[in-house]
Amino acid sequence: MLPSNMSIAFFITLFAGLATGVGGLIALVAKKTNTKFLSASLGFSAGVMIFVSFVEIYPKSVESISAVFQGQTPQLIATIGFFGGMLFIAMIDKLVPDFENPHTMHSEKEIEAVQHNEELPRSTGDLYRMGMMSAIAIAIHNFPEGLATFTATIQDPSLGIPIGVAIAIHNIPEGIAVAIPLYYSTGNRKKAFFYSLASGLAEPFGAFVGFLLLSQFFNDLTFGILFAMVAGIMVFISLDELLPASEEYGEHHVSLYGLISGMLVMAISLIVL
Repeated sequence: MLPSNMSIAFFITLFAGLATGVGGLIALVAKKTNTKFLSASLGFSAGVMIFVSFVEIYPKSVESISAVFQGQTPQLIATIGFFGGMLFIAMIDKLVPDFENPHTMHSEKEIEAVQHNEELPRSTGDLYRMGMMSAIAIAIHNFPEGLATFTATIQDPSLGIPIGVAIAIHNIPEGIAVAIPLYYSTGNRKKAFFYSLASGLAEPFGAFVGFLLLSQFFNDLTFGILFAMVAGIMVFISLDELLPASEEYGEHHVSLYGLISGMLVMAISLIVL
């Protein structure tokens, strides 16, 4: 029997993935990146993901596993799942070279130099390779993120929606990372936009594949383990990618205010919804 929230889960996952296309569009249309706004947005996204991981997702993991096991076992399984999720995304990071890794941040001056075609440190061929490899790397990273968004939404749509929005925000600069080098190496805006958009489609693809593999095993224990892994993945992404990027693109206090705002909005939404 198919979960009742499946269509909502796929829609939210698709929305999050398509945000890379928004980043690509911004990179090709805007003359200058608003790095302070980007900094605040990334901090906000990190705040949402960290808060919801520890306050909502991890406790739900323990609660779900408690329906199967008693005593300290649910806490132990959830803890293993949490750090297992961190290890999983860390291994993906390790397999992607730093140069093509979307988690490797670039300064404001580097972004603007590429946008204005000034002092480009690499040849046109190298820029094209950079864009294509960035698209592949981002697609690889988006795969587990898609499964995370899908899993959270199918269990609780009110929880999945803010997670989907937070991941969508953090996908925007990844779209920029794909579109800029491809555009300046080919001069083709449509191609640059297409690849930035396509890299984000790994999110719903990850959700689809994950559902096919796990649909027969959806139960309290499976959801509990997946929720723990989702929490670990999102905390890792926040600490490894979002917060460093937020500070790199803006100022420390802009990043901090964004982080606190994200936590506050998430806290209020959990109370109201």
